[in-house]
Amino acid sequence: MGLFNKFKNIFNKKDKEDLELYETGLEKTRKDLVNKISRLSGKYKKVSNDYFDELEEILIMADIGVNTVMNFIDKLKYRVKHENISDTEDLKEVIIDEMFIIYVNNQIVVNKINYNPSGPTVILFVGVNGVGKTTTIGKLAYKFKEEGKKVMLVAGDTFRAGAIEQLKEWAVKTDSKVVYSDSKDPSSVVYDGIKEAILESYDVVLVDTAGRLQNKVNLMNELEKMNKVIGKLIPNAPHETLLVIDATTGQNGISQAKSFKEISNITGIVLTKLDGTAKGGIVLAIKESVDIPVKFVGLGETEKDLKIFDIEKYIYGLFKDM
Repeated sequence: MGLFNKFKNIFNKKDKEDLELYETGLEKTRKDLVNKISRLSGKYKKVSNDYFDELEEILIMADIGVNTVMNFIDKLKYRVKHENISDTEDLKEVIIDEMFIIYVNNQIVVNKINYNPSGPTVILFVGVNGVGKTTTIGKLAYKFKEEGKKVMLVAGDTFRAGAIEQLKEWAVKTDSKVVYSDSKDPSSVVYDGIKEAILESYDVVLVDTAGRLQNKVNLMNELEKMNKVIGKLIPNAPHETLLVIDATTGQNGISQAKSFKEISNITGIVLTKLDGTAKGGIVLAIKESVDIPVKFVGLGETEKDLKIFDIEKYIYGLFKDM
């Protein structure tokens, strides 16, 4: 029995709602990818070099990434040879198995938040403007409030007009505290927020940051200063630095991940608007390109549609029609 059939059997009733969200959220990618692979299997009944050439093109078009695809095709060819696979229909199950293996890569995939065992857990959010960073903070505030946590939002983006107002709106919507200032120094806003979070026993502090990547040196210095301020008040904080990427930007999102990895210690990725693209293969490309786990995915517009990333549900949602 392949991994795909195992996935079908392990999901329980509790998973059903999330599973449906993955199914609908990945519908654009699934229709495009699965239809093309199915047509390919109809065109080529037997595995051949021509089959692999066209499969390679299909996977690259799904934004899985050239290097990832080349490695993937090499692994398929190895299995075809050593397992004596000749029928393209039989190869479908192997394709799904190998997709899962690419992401896991013999590692323990950690998709959970690293909570502080004593005192507030500080989560820093980075990413370019327009990727949905502030909205992601609001949706995570909703999630944490639903779990019964006391949540604070800190407006560390002191440059973008409207960033503070947006956070204020989310604070009202989620019944969370918001800390902001007229100061242009984001570190001072962060200092005030963390200090209050300690005194008032907050569980989670979500810190927004500016999204300027044009001048890496300035942004690196700014993030370094914020990290020092946070670390002085709470040792080993921030506990997470989450990079927010818009899935619809495709390979540009991977470039952003590489750039931010150079200037900050990214612990996880939030992939927004995964439901809005037919190139959902970016999940696999990001993991292999920068080796940072995807921790949350946006599968819709509402607060409930930002989900902890689950590779098994992702693979199921991607290939359920195959």
